Amino acid sequence: MVHAYVLVKTSAGKSAGLLATIRSIELISDAHIVAGNYDVIAEVEAEAVHDVLETVSSELQSLDGILDTKSYVAMD
Repeated sequence: MVHAYVLVKTSAGKSAGLLATIRSIELISDAHIVAGNYDVIAEVEAEAVHDVLETVSSELQSLDGILDTKSYVAMD
C-alpha cells in the first residue's frame, strides 16, 4: 500500500467549495483546508505509486479551480 500527501493550491475563494469534491475522489482518504503556501492537503491511499500519480493528474488536477499540486509519497 502506498500512502501519499498532495498539497493543492486553489483559486482565491475556491477551497471550501472544492473540499467535498476532493474528498469524494476514490483514492483520497481525507482532505483538509490548511493555512500556508497551499490551500488543501489531501491524503491518498493506493496500491501503487502509479495509482497516486493517475489520481492526481487525471482527477484532481482536472477540477476547475485547482491551480497547482505537489505530491509527496510517504517513505515509512
